[in-house]
Amino acid sequence: MNKRLSKQFIYLTCSNQIAYSSKFNPTTMMLSLISESNHLADYLAPSAVIDWQHSSISTLGKSLTQGISSVPDQIRVVYEWVRDRISHTCDIGDPRVTCTASEVLHQGHGFCFAKAHLLAALLRSCGIPTGFCYQRLVFDDAQPDRFTLHGLNAVYLVELRRWVRLDARGNKPGVQAEFCWHREQLAFPIRPRCDEVDYPNLYVEPHPNIITALQTYSTAQALIAHLPATL
Repeated sequence: MNKRLSKQFIYLTCSNQIAYSSKFNPTTMMLSLISESNHLADYLAPSAVIDWQHSSISTLGKSLTQGISSVPDQIRVVYEWVRDRISHTCDIGDPRVTCTASEVLHQGHGFCFAKAHLLAALLRSCGIPTGFCYQRLVFDDAQPDRFTLHGLNAVYLVELRRWVRLDARGNKPGVQAEFCWHREQLAFPIRPRCDEVDYPNLYVEPHPNIITALQTYSTAQALIAHLPATL
């Protein structure tokens, strides 16, 4: 989450992202990710935070994907549901902080990290390997030396044998993220000239720094004041 979320900016195309970052694969036009685990099963496992075995999540996952045989289409439906139906906490001014996937679903909102937790849980409940990625962004262009982490996901497409990142932060004027199997269209293209970073790490579980922050600060205002700036 960052204050940049509330400002309009010109969306940079994927070709612009490649020009800015040498980590992008010129063939797939996507960031080359470094998997924490070589076992896809690890990216399907439930946990205390990614509690996809909770009845509310497993039931919703089945409901959203019922009758859809294509895995990319299943991903798109689930992704768009989380992106559009679960609000970003700051967009609606809710003071509560959510963390676990079931909590996010119950409350109906979350920070970017929490929305990523719910998306991962829903997709894993459908048998789709899903991991966690992070970016370091400028919190506010008026404070270019203040950074914050931003959380998103990556899904594994078996047919393509590669991971694809997707960002369920939530769209609004100036922010237009989509699920594209052939290229990335994230909420926040990285600006290396501002020392922003696309971390290539693909985690099985949310980063401990993120979990600690979400579970330590019970109000959105307190969390914003203590958002992790680096991994």
